[in-house]
Amino acid sequence: MNIGIIVFPGSNCDRDVRWATEGCLGIPTSFLWHETTDLSGYDAIVIPGGFSYGDYLRCGAIARFAPVLNSLISFVDKGGKVLGICNGFQILTELGLLQGALTRNKNLHFICDRANLSIESTKSSWMKNYKKYDSISLPIAHGEGRYQCSNDVLKKLQDDDSIALRYAHNPNGSINDIAGITNKKGNVLGMMPHPERACDDALGNIDGKSILSSLLS
Repeated sequence: MNIGIIVFPGSNCDRDVRWATEGCLGIPTSFLWHETTDLSGYDAIVIPGGFSYGDYLRCGAIARFAPVLNSLISFVDKGGKVLGICNGFQILTELGLLQGALTRNKNLHFICDRANLSIESTKSSWMKNYKKYDSISLPIAHGEGRYQCSNDVLKKLQDDDSIALRYAHNPNGSINDIAGITNKKGNVLGMMPHPERACDDALGNIDGKSILSSLLS
């Protein structure tokens, strides 16, 4: 098992992810600069949180044109596993690998807190260590985490069992309390909460460890 973490100018959670995957779980993990085009040899790719290209235009809107993401589309088509966390989720929607869009929080303020979540689907292998409707708690830190989509897209997500996570108490105004979704095949997961920040017993919360440890089997 080898994991690649894509690094953009402005990424700031790349080392957090590597600490969780390699330091806590012992999975060999490498950083991939955004100009990389060769994803061969990797079993999973993580797009971390942060402020890719400063998010000056719209979160993820510039990053989606990075050379590595052209290769990511082929990687996904071949069944490769991809996890987009926070800004990574935004990038996946801009790229079209996940449906919908992330917009400014309802209260227009940056939120840094802990969110209670419900596991809504275990279809994806990313969620196989949970049972449906399990309750977990993960950190959140975002200013544009309000998930929005059309009614038709929402129905398709529901029909495809692609709503992975819902907020117990919606902090940002996301439609249908959505905190994370997958593609239809289930190999791509995008989520606003940060599982890599909930992997250490010393911090009193390891609820995110089960998402990342799904890579081990």
